[in-house]
Amino acid sequence: MANKGSAQPIDLSFLSGPRSRWKEFKSVVSIAREFIMGFRKLHFVGPCVTFFGSARFKEDHPYYEVARDLARRVGRVGFTVMTGGGPGIMEAANRGARDVGARSVGCNIVLPHEQYANPYLTDSLEFERFFVRKVLLVKYSICFVVMPGGAGTLDELFETITLIQTGKVKDFPILLYGREYWAPTLAQIDRMVAEGTIGKEELRFVTVVDSIEEATTFLQEHLVVMWQRSLRREDRPQWWFLEGRVKKTLPKEPVV
Repeated sequence: MANKGSAQPIDLSFLSGPRSRWKEFKSVVSIAREFIMGFRKLHFVGPCVTFFGSARFKEDHPYYEVARDLARRVGRVGFTVMTGGGPGIMEAANRGARDVGARSVGCNIVLPHEQYANPYLTDSLEFERFFVRKVLLVKYSICFVVMPGGAGTLDELFETITLIQTGKVKDFPILLYGREYWAPTLAQIDRMVAEGTIGKEELRFVTVVDSIEEATTFLQEHLVVMWQRSLRREDRPQWWFLEGRVKKTLPKEPVV
């Protein structure tokens, strides 16, 4: 069920400059707690495909249905669908995963206007800090599907591009959906390439598509290979961490 609000207070002073050493220490402990909670809960959920996009698109919007359909295709072959846990595109992707019985993970954020977790999550986490949330959304994913969105979506897109560009992560494909919507952003990227502030080769991991069929072809070509890589480096549950057994099998059917 959706969580319509949170009693957790928001630390509005954290980015306001130096504070007392005691307050800074408490913030460090709180940040560590968020990371530990996220690491523990998400350690065995993957491999994940993360969906980003606007929280403002309603159920009747075409992009909502596209995200839901793509998430169905991803979930049907056994991948976990991960989102920011809120409404709009995030809800659509989590809903698509639930449609086909796939694992549906949401990393929700505490906001002053109380963004609520959508009701289609099998695993739900709540974070106070955007940077903790973004680290976890990248850490446990093998692919990004970026739907049309606003400032938050752009932030997530360009942070991921920066991580790949600077070698902090590798082999991390980004599927950008909607050529017309992203045309101004792509034009700005072309300007950056022309000015030499970014190399064209550095963007080889970004693929722009304009239909579910194009997206499906892209996912079909990449996801099984990435699943195999993730299985080779995955950890095993340990009894001393009170962790249960996790069974994963390679998907045998195509993304359709």
